[in-house]
Amino acid sequence: MTLHHAPFDAAFDPRSQAAGSASPLAWRWGLLAFALPMAGALLLALPQPAKARSQPAPGFAAALPAPPPPRAADGSIFNVSAGYAGLAEGRRARAVGDPLTIQLVEQLTSSKSAAGKTQKNGAVNVVPPATGIASFLSRFTLNASGTSSFNGQGTASQTSTLGGEVAVTIAEVRPNGTALVKGEKRLLLSQGQEWVQISGIVRLGDIDVDNRVPSTQVADARIEYSGNGSIGRASREGWFSKFFNMISPF
Repeated sequence: MTLHHAPFDAAFDPRSQAAGSASPLAWRWGLLAFALPMAGALLLALPQPAKARSQPAPGFAAALPAPPPPRAADGSIFNVSAGYAGLAEGRRARAVGDPLTIQLVEQLTSSKSAAGKTQKNGAVNVVPPATGIASFLSRFTLNASGTSSFNGQGTASQTSTLGGEVAVTIAEVRPNGTALVKGEKRLLLSQGQEWVQISGIVRLGDIDVDNRVPSTQVADARIEYSGNGSIGRASREGWFSKFFNMISPF
């Protein structure tokens, strides 16, 4: 029989651990088997952050004009469909497939500040009478006081700037004088790819003589600037860090 002079010695004796009803290793494995499914269910329930695209989104290819119908032989040398533009119209983009340039002049600044402060004080003082039946309480004075205060403030600000030019094509001309435009620009660099994709609705009257329209005059604008490669991967958080940040309560 082994005698233990202290609980510390018994805790590290393997024979005393084996004599117990359950070993610590067993309940640790049981706890791990319970915690892993719960953590997986929690990750599925949490909202997933937006992931950066590894490839450009489809649907931004250049729009091509419809092929003209075959022309009937009439003996004329003038053909309106062969790139004709009226004197008043000039060379401004106006038909499906015509290119124009979108000038990216996006600059958004937002800020928000909030503050709140409350304070409340209260006090009660009860002095028993010095004479009479309750005179024995004269040496006891009942005092009570309370104070409650709150002071909170928060500030948030964000600034986004995007500049450059992207050539797009007219994909659809509508009866109200507007056109749906879309296009993209892809760059193949030594460390990966970068692309800018844009689509939106422009008013044909806003197109200047150089076929340019600022992005501030593009309605329902969808602008995406992203890329891939080693530089893009280095600027993103790893999946292991994301796992612990999602389940961390702090």
